[in-house]
Amino acid sequence: MRQWIALSLLCMSALLLPLSASAACESPIKFGALTWESGQFTSGVLKYIAEEGYGCTVEEMPGAGPALETALSQNDIQIIGEQWIGRSPIMENAIEQNKVAVIGDTLKGGATQGWYVPKYVLEENPGLRRYQDLPKYADLFKDPEDPSKSRFMNCPSGWTCEIFNTRLLKNTGLDSIFNNAHPGTGAALDAEIASAFEQHKPLLFYYWQPTGLMAKYDFAALEFPDHKDACWQDLLLADGTSDCVSGFPVSPLGIAASTPFIDTNPELAEVFKKIQFTPDELNGAILEMSESKRSGDEQALVFLRDNPDVWRGWLSEEAATNLATKLGVSLDGTTSIDDTASTMDQSVLSSSFPSWSLETPLNNALSSVVQNYGDVFRTISTVTLTYLLLPIERLLTIIPPWLIIALVAVLAWFGVRKIWFALACGAGLFLIGAFGLWGALIDTLALLIVSVLVTVVIGIPIGIAMSGSKLLRKIVTPVLDVMQTMPSFVYLIPVLMLFGIGKVPALFATVIYALPPLIRLTTLGVTQVNHEMVEAGRSFGSTHLQLLIWIKLPQALPSIMAGINQAVMMSLAMVVLASMIGAPGLGEDVLQSIQTLNIGQGLQAGMAIVIVAIIIDRITQAFGQGKRARQKTIKAGRRPIG
Repeated sequence: MRQWIALSLLCMSALLLPLSASAACESPIKFGALTWESGQFTSGVLKYIAEEGYGCTVEEMPGAGPALETALSQNDIQIIGEQWIGRSPIMENAIEQNKVAVIGDTLKGGATQGWYVPKYVLEENPGLRRYQDLPKYADLFKDPEDPSKSRFMNCPSGWTCEIFNTRLLKNTGLDSIFNNAHPGTGAALDAEIASAFEQHKPLLFYYWQPTGLMAKYDFAALEFPDHKDACWQDLLLADGTSDCVSGFPVSPLGIAASTPFIDTNPELAEVFKKIQFTPDELNGAILEMSESKRSGDEQALVFLRDNPDVWRGWLSEEAATNLATKLGVSLDGTTSIDDTASTMDQSVLSSSFPSWSLETPLNNALSSVVQNYGDVFRTISTVTLTYLLLPIERLLTIIPPWLIIALVAVLAWFGVRKIWFALACGAGLFLIGAFGLWGALIDTLALLIVSVLVTVVIGIPIGIAMSGSKLLRKIVTPVLDVMQTMPSFVYLIPVLMLFGIGKVPALFATVIYALPPLIRLTTLGVTQVNHEMVEAGRSFGSTHLQLLIWIKLPQALPSIMAGINQAVMMSLAMVVLASMIGAPGLGEDVLQSIQTLNIGQGLQAGMAIVIVAIIIDRITQAFGQGKRARQKTIKAGRRPIG
């Protein structure tokens, strides 16, 4: 028996040894999960080659750009599939310290970037060709939030391109004509560009390629002087002093790898150095990936199956054979029988469910609405800005900070009747100003005030109407369920495309998020009014309107005020998400700190949001108490200490 066991173990080891010997890496390779299409596609190709060609184990770690670069420098991850050379100070420092190396040249000819307008803008305005021509055509790009100036759509805050674009605006003198708008996220920038093209509107923006959007729409680059490296290096510094102007460099794309990975996996590192796509191959893959709704890994698999002649030269003969076998193709590009069988098996498995999807109809419907009714929504946006947001923002800006602090402290004392709380509110607001965040606080408060006003105007009447109609409750309650449970990110982009980037889409997104609790609590408060009091009012001949004004609403006031409190707090919770679609305020500082890994900035902005939340919550709760509870609070405030 023991002999049979020993023989079995010997056979198993004989089978396993060749597998371990053929593996090019001893430990799992951790890839950074990139968020843009070209990076996802390139990472997918690298992962398939490492895993199926060389027998390695691969993992993918999510994170923002700076976070992944920092992790790479610490060897917490080993590979970032696409790195723009010379764009990141974190990477430059890591390369200087020999912690990271950028290997290979994944895009033949390099990646390009610049300031763009839609091609139809140049066709309709032949005199607009260079950046020097922008002052003459500035009226084309009016800023909806500040009609006295035009708007340049920059990178999201925290990206490296945001720094040099800001410096270029200043050095060219265009900052006196153009506002420097930040979209918050790359998706928001893409949505604003797509919205402009769908409506045939002018837009001045920064962009880069390779990207799917560049393949989808006709962009026209504005001419700049030739690239000057010394000038460009200064433009990359937020505190740079040079007033030079330079054209954009052509950035080589490479694969960022940690030095320990290169040292321990020289064979795989040499393979990665050989990987290169032509612009047509990469742009075509990105466009196909976008139109077919594929992930980067799925598109990489399609590319590898369709182009064995491209990747065969990158790999060793053994690895190429392994990958071809796994893909079910021969090295001359023909599909094998095994692959056909595999495809059939997958189709049989997938046929267990019908192929239903709302994605394409919804996208087409949104595109149609933007094209046909975009002007209507932009008019609504302009009216909201002109008559709601901007007046309140200007009013808050005109009021001296010390007066706002004093008013809040007095309001806090009237609400809570505790001197220490009033002083704490004043100290908290003073601390926000000392952090240099007073301007961001004013932006946040303006958006908060308007969103709460709109929410109250819409929510309370709907809640009152629902309290008197069972049919209306049955219809509206499921809608409220959807509004309250739907992730906020889902409706940010549609609102952005309809109303344009900035404060107005943030306002409507906030209102959608804050409405449900106010409507529910208003309905609950009115329906729970004592029935005997209502009957007494009717017996004295009160009409329905009189019953509502003099009996129901006063009795339901604590519940309504609780709803307003919840609406305020939920509106405040949206400030960070609102910053992702270009709304300025405290959330913008939080978002920027996340994208740049600036812990101090994030903590300061986060503390400011917490201070504002506590002040608003305590004051609204105090004023939302019932009459008896309110009297108890006042008496407790008058009670002598000790």
